[in-house]
Amino acid sequence: MATERHSLPGADDIHRVELSNGIVVLARSNFNSPSVVITAYLHAGGLLDPDKKLGLADFVSSALMRGTQKRDFQTLYDELESVGASFGYNSGTHFAGFGGRSLVEDLPLLLDVMADTLLNPTFPPGQMEKLRAQMLTGLAIRAQDTNDMASLTFDELLYDGHPYSRADEGWPETVQAITLDDLAEFHRKYYGPRGMAIAIVGAVEPEKAAGEVERVLGGWQNPVQGEMPELPEFKPPTHTLQRHYLIPGKSQSDIVMGSYGPRRNDPEYLSASLGNNILGQFGMMGRIGDVVREQSGLAYYAYSSLSGGIGPGAWYVNAGVNPANLEKAVDLIKQELKRYIDQGLSAEELADSQANYIGRLPLSLESNGGVAGSLLNIERFGLGLDYYRQYPDRVRAVTVEDVLATARQYIDPERLVIATAGP
Repeated sequence: MATERHSLPGADDIHRVELSNGIVVLARSNFNSPSVVITAYLHAGGLLDPDKKLGLADFVSSALMRGTQKRDFQTLYDELESVGASFGYNSGTHFAGFGGRSLVEDLPLLLDVMADTLLNPTFPPGQMEKLRAQMLTGLAIRAQDTNDMASLTFDELLYDGHPYSRADEGWPETVQAITLDDLAEFHRKYYGPRGMAIAIVGAVEPEKAAGEVERVLGGWQNPVQGEMPELPEFKPPTHTLQRHYLIPGKSQSDIVMGSYGPRRNDPEYLSASLGNNILGQFGMMGRIGDVVREQSGLAYYAYSSLSGGIGPGAWYVNAGVNPANLEKAVDLIKQELKRYIDQGLSAEELADSQANYIGRLPLSLESNGGVAGSLLNIERFGLGLDYYRQYPDRVRAVTVEDVLATARQYIDPERLVIATAGP
């Protein structure tokens, strides 16, 4: 067990250094693979979007690979493809993320592309209009997707009056309103070294990896870099809220129903996660999947999810059903949530869930990408460099009483948010 635990990332083999400009580099070597993975984030997510220009952060992150002062769109991708490397950007509520992979000998090129696209994007007009058209097509597809629209409706109800109620990808009218000046100004104001974290994992000495980041980004300064806004207080619903989003002509309806959940670094997050595994993940999608799909045949799929991040997460059940079975499925999910809260769980269910969590941890850290993502989570949520070494003991320490108390804290069958979408 000690040897197995030592194979997990820990304080003795994670090299963490903070550059003089505020960038945090986390590096870990793996010489069993000839490749290297970079993954990173900075504070430039959708929370910074003006209400009338939702989708701006997403637009900016998508635009960075469309051309720089040194490389046009084609040159960027030709350089990467010529060595079999990849690199790209994405955006979420709090963060813009980016990363890629290559053979270790091509790490300097990968980092050069990263630095060039971060520091010197040009937002070429022709490429921006192509990108806008792609985004609008994506939004048109989203508008016809019952799962996507049920999820957006759920967020609007649960987080009413809170920034989490907004769609990070925006809406057609807000994306249309974004100008080239908006893109350049957002980049100028929010892209900077402060608060950035970069994880590098692969066949490279950690000190050398950190030195390469210092080479390409150590001199980056942005004196006007803005701060992420403080999250306002979240006020949970005081009674059940229900709304249907009409999409005519669909052969399926989707249900998203539940409540709020803990933040990622709340002390009860692990007990909530283990409880969620029992409720609607483990095996054939846990109790929810068993009752709603297997026993009753009311759903094509049914499972529960727990999303916990910087702010209050959501704890919800998702199901896809025949529109004729919509009300029956909602009622059955309510009954199952109530049964879970009233009757709790067995010691055997918790032991199975704990064994599942402990057993799958090494699998999630088998790849360079898995380790790099884990290092970023350690940094993002302040979990501590030995978090994964301590993880099995933390999982085993959770009791049946912990899981039930946490579930009762967050899931109230009388105060559910119920969002549906379909015909």
